[in-house]
Amino acid sequence: MASTFVEVDGCVLHVRLDGPRDGPALLFSNSLGTDLRIWDAVTDALSDRWLCIRMDKRGHGLSALGDAPITIERLAADALAVLDHFGVRRTVMVGVSIGGLIAQATYAARPDAFAGLMMCDTAARIGTADIWQQRIDMVRTDGLAAMADTILQRWFAPAFHRDRPTDLAGYRQMLVRTPAEGYAAASAAIRDADLSGGTAAIRVPCVVICGANDGATPPDLVSAFAASLPAARYVELPDVGHLPSIEAPDAVVAQLKALLEEVDHG
Repeated sequence: MASTFVEVDGCVLHVRLDGPRDGPALLFSNSLGTDLRIWDAVTDALSDRWLCIRMDKRGHGLSALGDAPITIERLAADALAVLDHFGVRRTVMVGVSIGGLIAQATYAARPDAFAGLMMCDTAARIGTADIWQQRIDMVRTDGLAAMADTILQRWFAPAFHRDRPTDLAGYRQMLVRTPAEGYAAASAAIRDADLSGGTAAIRVPCVVICGANDGATPPDLVSAFAASLPAARYVELPDVGHLPSIEAPDAVVAQLKALLEEVDHG
């Protein structure tokens, strides 16, 4: 299928659909500083059977920023609006990092729409307000290029840096081309988000994945988050950093297919 655009409360969002329109739907949510292409290898393996819906959150990729400030709840409302636009009543949502926060908030807003959740390299609260404010100030003052090398160290495991320099350069371009105000707005949403009070209410089966070399949301944080969920399975991937859909897409697909079978979603 192809890319399209959906207007939500005056903000134009970039959405891509792949797979049969009448297939069971999967909704993907990206990390900070990336766009929907981080899921390419995953959706390529699933779009023969499932309708894979990917979207660039506000201020990222081809999506507009819209009115600031932006909250996780605002981003969750965008996700639900996209589901409504395409007539999707039930889905499994897959999110990484801030995308995992968005998945939690989207479930909280409409739990009956979700058969299950896969959340990668995330938690109910990520970092501290001071850390995020420092990052917001830095991106506005110095730009993403000045921060890129440090961010890439958190994103990818040492083996990726050593063995895939061309891919590393490409994802650096994805990062630095993110609009500074879009990055800052999403960072502020993470800064202000504490969803720990809602984890016990997530009653659908969940898979929580973490890269063993994640420098942004390390395994102790992510495994503790998984333990706070009533029905979650924790999976740690060796030699993987913050973005398992790029470094280990086959493992992500295998874990997602197991979840889809468990919840009878296609």
